[in-house]
Amino acid sequence: MFEITLQSFIRIATVGTLAYIGLIILLRISRKRTLSQLNMFDFVITVAFGSVLSTILLNSNTSLLEGLLAFALLVLFQFIITFLSVRSKLFSQMIKAEPTLLFQEGQFYRTAMKTERVTEDEMLQSVRKQGIGTLEEVKAIVLETDGTLSIIKNTAGDALSNVKRPEN
Repeated sequence: MFEITLQSFIRIATVGTLAYIGLIILLRISRKRTLSQLNMFDFVITVAFGSVLSTILLNSNTSLLEGLLAFALLVLFQFIITFLSVRSKLFSQMIKAEPTLLFQEGQFYRTAMKTERVTEDEMLQSVRKQGIGTLEEVKAIVLETDGTLSIIKNTAGDALSNVKRPEN
Protein backbone atom coordinates (compact mmCIF):
# COMPACT_ATOMS: atom_id res chain seq x y z
CA MET A 1 0.00 0.00 0.00
CA PHE A 2 2.83 2.43 0.79
CA GLU A 3 5.32 0.87 -1.57
CA ILE A 4 6.78 2.53 -4.63
CA THR A 5 9.57 1.34 -6.83
CA LEU A 6 12.34 3.60 -8.04
CA GLN A 7 11.22 2.95 -11.61
CA SER A 8 7.59 4.01 -10.93
CA PHE A 9 8.80 7.05 -8.97
CA ILE A 10 10.99 8.17 -11.87
CA ARG A 11 8.15 7.54 -14.35
CA ILE A 12 5.63 9.57 -12.32
CA ALA A 13 8.09 12.43 -11.77
CA THR A 14 9.15 12.55 -15.42
CA VAL A 15 5.74 12.06 -17.01
CA GLY A 16 4.10 14.36 -14.47
CA THR A 17 6.55 17.16 -15.18
CA LEU A 18 6.26 16.77 -18.96
CA ALA A 19 2.46 16.47 -18.85
CA TYR A 20 2.24 19.59 -16.69
CA ILE A 21 4.47 21.53 -19.07
CA GLY A 22 2.44 20.25 -22.04
CA LEU A 23 -0.82 21.27 -20.38
CA ILE A 24 0.50 24.75 -19.59
CA ILE A 25 1.62 25.19 -23.22
CA LEU A 26 -1.79 24.06 -24.53
CA LEU A 27 -3.61 26.35 -22.10
CA ARG A 28 -1.46 29.31 -23.13
CA ILE A 29 -2.19 28.57 -26.79
CA SER A 30 -5.93 28.26 -26.13
CA ARG A 31 -6.04 31.56 -24.21
CA LYS A 32 -7.90 32.53 -21.05
CA ARG A 33 -11.34 31.20 -21.93
CA THR A 34 -10.40 27.53 -21.53
CA LEU A 35 -10.32 27.77 -17.74
CA SER A 36 -12.71 30.65 -17.22
CA GLN A 37 -15.56 28.48 -15.89
CA LEU A 38 -18.20 30.72 -17.44
CA ASN A 39 -20.61 27.88 -18.07
CA MET A 40 -21.07 24.16 -17.61
CA PHE A 41 -18.89 23.28 -20.61
CA ASP A 42 -15.99 25.28 -19.21
CA PHE A 43 -16.41 23.46 -15.91
CA VAL A 44 -16.50 20.06 -17.63
CA ILE A 45 -13.28 20.87 -19.49
CA THR A 46 -11.58 21.88 -16.25
CA VAL A 47 -12.59 18.63 -14.53
CA ALA A 48 -11.57 16.62 -17.59
CA PHE A 49 -8.10 18.20 -17.54
CA GLY A 50 -7.65 16.95 -13.98
CA SER A 51 -8.88 13.50 -14.88
CA VAL A 52 -6.55 13.21 -17.87
CA LEU A 53 -3.61 14.46 -15.83
CA SER A 54 -4.24 11.91 -13.10
CA THR A 55 -4.57 9.13 -15.68
CA ILE A 56 -1.27 10.11 -17.29
CA LEU A 57 0.44 10.15 -13.90
CA LEU A 58 -0.96 7.00 -12.35
CA ASN A 59 -1.75 4.65 -15.23
CA SER A 60 1.45 3.22 -16.68
CA ASN A 61 -0.58 1.90 -19.63
CA THR A 62 -1.28 5.48 -20.77
CA SER A 63 1.61 7.12 -22.57
CA LEU A 64 2.57 10.76 -22.23
CA LEU A 65 1.76 11.28 -25.91
CA GLU A 66 -1.73 9.80 -25.45
CA GLY A 67 -2.32 12.14 -22.53
CA LEU A 68 -1.09 15.19 -24.43
CA LEU A 69 -3.35 14.20 -27.32
CA ALA A 70 -6.29 14.01 -24.89
CA PHE A 71 -5.41 17.50 -23.57
CA ALA A 72 -5.23 18.83 -27.12
CA LEU A 73 -8.59 17.25 -27.96
CA LEU A 74 -10.22 18.87 -24.92
CA VAL A 75 -8.77 22.25 -25.84
CA LEU A 76 -10.01 21.79 -29.41
CA PHE A 77 -13.53 20.92 -28.22
CA GLN A 78 -13.51 23.96 -25.95
CA PHE A 79 -12.37 26.16 -28.84
CA ILE A 80 -15.10 24.81 -31.14
CA ILE A 81 -17.82 25.32 -28.52
CA THR A 82 -16.74 28.89 -27.75
CA PHE A 83 -16.17 29.68 -31.45
CA LEU A 84 -19.71 28.58 -32.31
CA SER A 85 -21.31 30.21 -29.28
CA VAL A 86 -19.73 33.59 -30.07
CA ARG A 87 -20.85 33.43 -33.70
CA SER A 88 -24.31 31.89 -33.34
CA LYS A 89 -26.93 33.23 -30.94
CA LEU A 90 -29.02 30.07 -31.37
CA PHE A 91 -26.05 27.81 -30.53
CA SER A 92 -25.16 30.02 -27.58
CA GLN A 93 -28.70 29.79 -26.23
CA MET A 94 -28.63 26.00 -26.58
CA ILE A 95 -25.47 25.53 -24.53
CA LYS A 96 -25.55 28.38 -22.03
CA ALA A 97 -27.89 29.02 -19.16
CA GLU A 98 -29.52 32.41 -18.70
CA PRO A 99 -29.08 34.53 -15.60
CA THR A 100 -32.10 34.16 -13.33
CA LEU A 101 -33.70 36.83 -11.16
CA LEU A 102 -34.21 35.48 -7.63
CA PHE A 103 -35.03 38.67 -5.72
CA GLN A 104 -36.18 42.12 -6.77
CA GLU A 105 -37.22 45.17 -4.77
CA GLY A 106 -38.12 43.30 -1.59
CA GLN A 107 -39.68 40.25 -3.22
CA PHE A 108 -38.15 36.77 -3.24
CA TYR A 109 -39.10 34.73 -6.30
CA ARG A 110 -39.61 31.43 -4.52
CA THR A 111 -40.46 29.41 -7.63
CA ALA A 112 -37.23 30.52 -9.32
CA MET A 113 -35.30 29.88 -6.09
CA LYS A 114 -36.72 26.37 -5.90
CA THR A 115 -36.01 25.67 -9.58
CA GLU A 116 -32.42 26.90 -9.24
CA ARG A 117 -31.99 25.25 -5.80
CA VAL A 118 -30.94 28.45 -4.03
CA THR A 119 -32.00 29.20 -0.47
CA GLU A 120 -32.81 32.53 1.09
CA ASP A 121 -29.93 32.01 3.52
CA GLU A 122 -27.46 31.66 0.61
CA MET A 123 -28.70 34.90 -0.87
CA LEU A 124 -28.48 36.70 2.47
CA GLN A 125 -24.92 35.42 2.85
CA SER A 126 -24.04 36.91 -0.55
CA VAL A 127 -25.62 40.21 0.48
CA ARG A 128 -23.51 40.28 3.65
CA LYS A 129 -20.36 39.46 1.68
CA GLN A 130 -21.00 42.61 -0.34
CA GLY A 131 -21.05 44.61 2.90
CA ILE A 132 -24.77 45.32 2.64
CA GLY A 133 -26.67 45.41 5.92
CA THR A 134 -30.31 45.26 4.81
CA LEU A 135 -32.31 43.98 1.88
CA GLU A 136 -33.75 47.48 1.47
CA GLU A 137 -30.38 48.44 -0.03
CA VAL A 138 -30.69 45.66 -2.64
CA LYS A 139 -32.44 46.21 -5.94
CA ALA A 140 -32.03 42.62 -7.14
CA ILE A 141 -30.22 39.32 -6.67
CA VAL A 142 -29.37 37.38 -9.82
CA LEU A 143 -28.09 33.82 -10.19
CA GLU A 144 -25.51 34.18 -12.95
CA THR A 145 -24.67 31.63 -15.64
CA ASP A 146 -21.55 30.58 -13.74
CA GLY A 147 -23.51 29.82 -10.56
CA THR A 148 -22.53 32.94 -8.63
CA LEU A 149 -24.99 35.34 -7.05
CA SER A 150 -24.79 38.96 -8.16
CA ILE A 151 -26.10 41.61 -5.81
CA ILE A 152 -27.36 44.77 -7.48
CA LYS A 153 -27.70 47.76 -5.22
CA ASN A 154 -30.56 50.22 -5.49
CA THR A 155 -28.13 52.83 -6.79
CA ALA A 156 -27.12 50.66 -9.75
CA GLY A 157 -28.34 51.35 -13.27
CA ASP A 158 -30.29 48.88 -15.39
CA ALA A 159 -28.07 45.80 -15.23
CA LEU A 160 -31.08 43.51 -15.44
CA SER A 161 -31.83 43.85 -19.15
CA ASN A 162 -30.70 40.30 -20.06
CA VAL A 163 -31.96 38.53 -16.95
CA LYS A 164 -34.76 35.97 -17.16
CA ARG A 165 -37.75 37.21 -15.20
CA PRO A 166 -39.62 34.60 -13.14
CA GLU A 167 -43.30 33.95 -13.60
CA ASN A 168 -44.79 34.40 -10.13
